[in-house]
Amino acid sequence: MFFKMRKKKLTVLSGAGISAESGIATFRDSNGLWEGHDVHAVATYEGWMKNKSLVLEFYNQRRRKALDVQPNRAHEVLAELEKNFDVTIITQNVDDLHERAGSTKVVHLHGELFKSRSTVDENLVYDIEGWELKLGDQCELGSQLRPHIVWFGEMVPMMEVAIEESMNTDIFLVVGTSLLVYPAAGLIDYVPDEVPKYIVDPKIPVINRVSNLHAIEEKASKGLETVADELIKDFS
Repeated sequence: MFFKMRKKKLTVLSGAGISAESGIATFRDSNGLWEGHDVHAVATYEGWMKNKSLVLEFYNQRRRKALDVQPNRAHEVLAELEKNFDVTIITQNVDDLHERAGSTKVVHLHGELFKSRSTVDENLVYDIEGWELKLGDQCELGSQLRPHIVWFGEMVPMMEVAIEESMNTDIFLVVGTSLLVYPAAGLIDYVPDEVPKYIVDPKIPVINRVSNLHAIEEKASKGLETVADELIKDFS
């Protein structure tokens, strides 16, 4: 009688660096602007209440750009790892490049660019066809639809799911993020000490508090090729 071996659980935390290689701008520049806009004007509830048209147009343009780019090799490597591992991707990115590359279990911490939601019932979430969400587009309850994005000052509803995944993983991989943006940066602290942890980034942050850490100082696409080979050899 033969028993099929359980695939080891691989949890991946991805950030802006992985999408940057596809041509999607990182969240904001060093001057505090996001694509030329004050982030408080386009990424807070207060900004939304002050000028809904501006916020809607800002995210419309983000969608247009996202539709023009393709997943890169880093996204593809993570999707291919599903052949050998039970992969869950926890992403800080709002684009859909992980899904388009073929990843099947993706947790979006900061929301999803190609979805909208009701302003009176956050459980009413809708797919956006194309790139445009307009003033006057309403949910079934008659309220204006807003971008399905977690803005500054708002709760991160998928955080509990992400913590659970991190606590119960066999391998933890961080790619394209500085581990400076909380609460996502704190996920690595929930990973058990004995679990091997890998971080891929051109500039590895100093995280002395983390044990069993393997650092690969490369861009996402190149570094993930190296890590994938190592993981398959050692753990699958």
